[in-house]
Amino acid sequence: MPATATRLNRLLALSFFMYGVLAVPWLERSALKRVAKPRVSRRTNESASSSSTDACATSIVAPKQNVWNSLTDDETASVTQWLFNQRDLNLTKASEAGDWDNTLLLVELMYPNKTDVLRYMDRNDTEPVRFAHVVIAHRSSPDPYYGDLIVGPLPVQNGTTTWNYLEYPYTRKTKGQVRNLDADEHALVEWLYSITASIEDITLALWNGTALGLQNDTISLSGISPYWQNDDRIVGWYTLTNLPTGEYDSATLLPLGLCFKADLTGRDPSKWKLEGWWYNNIFYHNTHEFRAAFKSPGFVRLGANVDGTWTSTGQQEPVLPHDTPLPPVHTALGGSRYSVDETQKYVTWMDFSFYLGFSRDTGLTLYDIRFKGERIIYELGLQEALSHYAGIDPATSGTAYLDSFSGMGANTFELLKGYDCPAYATYLNSSLYFEETSATYLQNICMFEFDADFPIQRHTNTMFASSTKNIYFTVRSISTVGNYDYLISYSFYMDGSITVEVRASGYIHAAYYADNKDFGYHIHDFLSGAMHDHVINFKADFDIRGQDNTVQFVSTVPVTRSFAWSGDKEVNTMMLQRSFLENEDSARFNWSPNQATQVLVLNTDKPNQFGEYPGYRITPYSGSAHLTMQKSSDLVDSATWAGYDIQVTRQHDTEPRSAHPYNLEDVYNPPINFDDFFDGENLTQADLVVWFNLGMHHVPQTGDLPNTLFTQARSGVQFVPSNFLSSDPSRQIVQQERVNYTAGYNASMMQPLGPDSHTCPLAF
Repeated sequence: MPATATRLNRLLALSFFMYGVLAVPWLERSALKRVAKPRVSRRTNESASSSSTDACATSIVAPKQNVWNSLTDDETASVTQWLFNQRDLNLTKASEAGDWDNTLLLVELMYPNKTDVLRYMDRNDTEPVRFAHVVIAHRSSPDPYYGDLIVGPLPVQNGTTTWNYLEYPYTRKTKGQVRNLDADEHALVEWLYSITASIEDITLALWNGTALGLQNDTISLSGISPYWQNDDRIVGWYTLTNLPTGEYDSATLLPLGLCFKADLTGRDPSKWKLEGWWYNNIFYHNTHEFRAAFKSPGFVRLGANVDGTWTSTGQQEPVLPHDTPLPPVHTALGGSRYSVDETQKYVTWMDFSFYLGFSRDTGLTLYDIRFKGERIIYELGLQEALSHYAGIDPATSGTAYLDSFSGMGANTFELLKGYDCPAYATYLNSSLYFEETSATYLQNICMFEFDADFPIQRHTNTMFASSTKNIYFTVRSISTVGNYDYLISYSFYMDGSITVEVRASGYIHAAYYADNKDFGYHIHDFLSGAMHDHVINFKADFDIRGQDNTVQFVSTVPVTRSFAWSGDKEVNTMMLQRSFLENEDSARFNWSPNQATQVLVLNTDKPNQFGEYPGYRITPYSGSAHLTMQKSSDLVDSATWAGYDIQVTRQHDTEPRSAHPYNLEDVYNPPINFDDFFDGENLTQADLVVWFNLGMHHVPQTGDLPNTLFTQARSGVQFVPSNFLSSDPSRQIVQQERVNYTAGYNASMMQPLGPDSHTCPLAF
């Protein structure tokens, strides 16, 4: 193979971790393609249909078609073929495309409007017509862009099927088009390595390594996200890192402390400019200045972060005492106590039922969640995941990942039985059509029952002791976007409660330690645990006893007052203070100090027999976080949802999402600016959407090496029934025990009859 071809192939194989995209193994992905390709499970010989591995799961038939179900292979194939026949789109096959060709990136279901769905679900109207949501990369002009298209109606038929730019509901301001800052990815890779090649003598002297874009390189590049977008200039910062030497993708732990700044404005590489180098907290305006300093007698050479056993996630000696025997495991001796329509992705468990949806951007979403036959939530799912860093160096300071760009759904991979989920769980597949390829993600969604480590109820007195098992049901997926694994669980409890929980693990995106104690701990030889905020945004579209709801605040407040019985003496005590959220002007707020204020979604038109309003209380239960900085210089208006713990808007079909996967392409005028949702609308007895943020303020410490732990990086919120039912529904549970005490405290046991003795083979 010619040397030039070898160089180009090597450049295209080199992976940057822009937008959190990392290769596994390290060298396998296009340098600047921040839209991640779907990874099909290695078990490609298995069926591509949605399948369960639990033979004991009860099969049922969904009461309605799942209108959120993914497009079928036939639908995506027909849409793709039709689009390639549209001459005005001028599409080129992805495998043959260059920087100046238009390509098809994504074909997926265009989710129907809530208005149409409810007519179908509740009033037996016809099923909503299906449309496809399509994304193209238009690169054949001086102003490249990503295009959101709507194609339909489906099935495709000549004469009736049309395509249009999707001004509604995603990108009304931009008319379905968002500029593409990465159109020249191939040319950019060549240009970047010409910069690092120009200091080959310095990299050899400092680290005995090179970053030339060749197979024997020992140094790689990392690009920050997003680009700086000031004064119509597009500026990128790039940092040099050591390449991992072992089998682990530990490059984010191996920064070398050298960064360079590049002006990448326009599509002509000859006009791109190197604008300086940063090393040891000194900025050099050009390579000549940097080289002159390097050769000067007083130049300080910094040490290198080098791969080793400290980055390995494998078992390391010594073995812990008593760790060799098999640990306790959960089993489902009675088989699965829930039912699934695998074709329609419809699930029932006890008094709960819901449908599953799955998309490239956000992954798993739950729809039409019902409790005791009543819809309580129309939609519950992830919107966006932000990781925003701070540091003394320009690369870390400018890093802010919005992970829907890479695809939270496109990066949900096969779950490991007995580790990610219990071995007896039911596992489902998901499908996406991305860059002209249908990808089936095998067993990337799991669902299971679990017995909590504490009872849901107990009481003891001199007459008896009673206790009830706390069984809950969980639906889970894990998205691995770059260096972080996000474990997202939706759990349902016998008392009608629902929890949403996020846990994070993986390699931290560390910084070089150069007198930056204000931005993180010194955690290894030359490594800083770069501080960062995780803010993960979710949508909960509540429908409590109907679509019209109101948010109420019930605060516990200190008060000094007298009572009829206290005479002239005032008593220091506390009382309840009630108020209602009236409009969107005051609908963005944080959790109250001391958890003193309850936030409830109620239906004030339908009080119960005691005059109290039925609803659900929303409360954090394992910490939450919003973005620390008031107005991010990096994000500008592209993630305005991240500034508060909880926000409430009036539901509109034209406002289905708080974020857009290409928001970082134009931070001053993003496709979706969440601030625009808040235009003073009345929120009293209206169809309400609650947007809430989970997350954590992460300051990595030595215990985050080699990986952050799920036990430490977690956040959750809980929805709890409030005056919704006449009494505690967990009293219906059979799994309870009572011991009656007789004289002398002798005990006689009385236990209700549990499930039958049916057992199910376990899948270890």
